[in-house]
Amino acid sequence: MRVGVHAAPGDVAAFAAWAEEAGFDAVASAEVDHDPFLPLALAAGVTRRVRLATGIAVAFARTPMTMAYVAHDLQALSGGRFVLGLGTQTKPHITRRFGMPWGRPVARMREYITALRAIWDDWNTGRPLRHEGEHYRHTLMTATFRPAPHGHGAPPIHLAAVGPLMTRLAGEVADGLIPHGFSTERYFREVTVPALEEGLARAGRDRSEVTVHCPGFVHVHGPGDDVEAQRRMLRGRVAFYGSTPAYRGVLALHGWQDLHERLHALSVGPGEDRWDRMADLVDDEVLDTFCVSGSLAQVTAEVSRRFGGLADQVTLQPPDGVPVVELRAALASLRGADAGHGDR
Repeated sequence: MRVGVHAAPGDVAAFAAWAEEAGFDAVASAEVDHDPFLPLALAAGVTRRVRLATGIAVAFARTPMTMAYVAHDLQALSGGRFVLGLGTQTKPHITRRFGMPWGRPVARMREYITALRAIWDDWNTGRPLRHEGEHYRHTLMTATFRPAPHGHGAPPIHLAAVGPLMTRLAGEVADGLIPHGFSTERYFREVTVPALEEGLARAGRDRSEVTVHCPGFVHVHGPGDDVEAQRRMLRGRVAFYGSTPAYRGVLALHGWQDLHERLHALSVGPGEDRWDRMADLVDDEVLDTFCVSGSLAQVTAEVSRRFGGLADQVTLQPPDGVPVVELRAALASLRGADAGHGDR
């Protein structure tokens, strides 16, 4: 079971120590409004057991070489507990926010992962660096710039995916699959799992070789929370992703193509209130299809019902003030629901 870092940079160390005491298996840091790596460096110094993961870091905002260096260092700092979660982001963010090139994201990601492993092989095994691809070329590594082996090997790579092509790639080359939060039980069962299995079959790999994260938006209400206000927040989240063309297929599977068109039209239209108007379009049926929300007990039961035996790792964000004993019981319940693969 995994928890996401939601603390300010100065509070990350205390949060990570709490997560380890509470019984979580991993702490994840997302690339949203902060760098995803710095929090994990802070967490490495105050924890001994939990895995430390990016969930996710934007691959195409960096070259494989720059990503390889920071991942190598975090693997060393954590004593081999680092997990590199990678995602593509979308074209507007890569080209307009990060100022980097975009094109053929599945092919580029395949090569990105191959390049990372070639670089780590040079550093950890002494195999000379010779990666020459369509998108990336890494053929120079001198002793001055080669980090010393740290004895923990290369970190596992978990790949974020929405559509079947990237999901298939995860089955072929990644150590883990992170389905997007904008997903549903039906999409996971009918699109994600079959695509993953196809990728595994192509590569001659076993399902046990890939850690599958739980999809969907999971939100725990705490005692005294304004539940309607939190559901309103979740409506806005569903509306935001539902307006994005890259995620149209999830809505289409449920016959909600018209909702995507209406959301997209509002998202690119005028008016500061357009995000509120978009949230108004997400009714209870849509909201509860994409989200699992409720008390800690309700959430653990529903996640187990929807994804038990299919997902290996659940990201849970408990509200402040939940007693550690209650949280440990909930985590034990979720672990028990995984009948097939265990938590890796």
